[in-house]
Amino acid sequence: MPETDKKAPRVINKSGTLKMEDKVAATKVARDISGKKIDRKNRRDRVKADVAPKEYDEITIAVDRVSRTVAGGRRMRFKALVAIGNHKNKVGIGVAKGNDVTTAVAKAGRKAKKSMITFNMDGETICHETRNKVTGADVLLKPAAPGTGIIAGGTVRSIMGLTGVKNLISKSLGSTNKVNIAYAVIEGLKAQVPRKEWTGRKAEKLEAKVEKPAAKAPAAKKTPAKKAASKKETK
Repeated sequence: MPETDKKAPRVINKSGTLKMEDKVAATKVARDISGKKIDRKNRRDRVKADVAPKEYDEITIAVDRVSRTVAGGRRMRFKALVAIGNHKNKVGIGVAKGNDVTTAVAKAGRKAKKSMITFNMDGETICHETRNKVTGADVLLKPAAPGTGIIAGGTVRSIMGLTGVKNLISKSLGSTNKVNIAYAVIEGLKAQVPRKEWTGRKAEKLEAKVEKPAAKAPAAKKTPAKKAASKKETK
């Protein structure tokens, strides 16, 4: 008998059973107790997961432990500050409390998605300088030249990292409360007016000035020659 007709050696698994060959596995049909064929195409482990990119990115800025005094003592909970954005001109923040960190973050993320705003940009920076005050927080936002980067503190940097703003100068002039600073940043982005509207306002003012009636020119004084000619005409 030639060597080519010899069967390949059988492989035994760790459990002591024989390993099924690929050809046999391809032709094997799985059946249930009643003898019906089992369709394995709709198995959950074979369904491909959705690998599409997320529309919004979410970041947890701060998680604080808070307490509330009740009749039976103190009730401990967690407060989360979450920001969400699409790396363009949409961003939102949310604050929520929960009995554990996971619940607080999930609730804050839902609130942030509902409270998203759309703001105006000038290339990769903001349109103009703003200074906004929310309770004790006072935040200054200034546009910057290309290549400057984001010069800001932790909370402002986290929020701007979820937008399309790449160049910005910021300064916190008041309280260090992260929630109030976050709300002040959102107010500053809301107040952004595009450059086109600046020039439109100036043009309207110029048009209004042109449409005003021109002032009457003063009457010309009569010369002696004109006076003599008028006297002759009267005679």
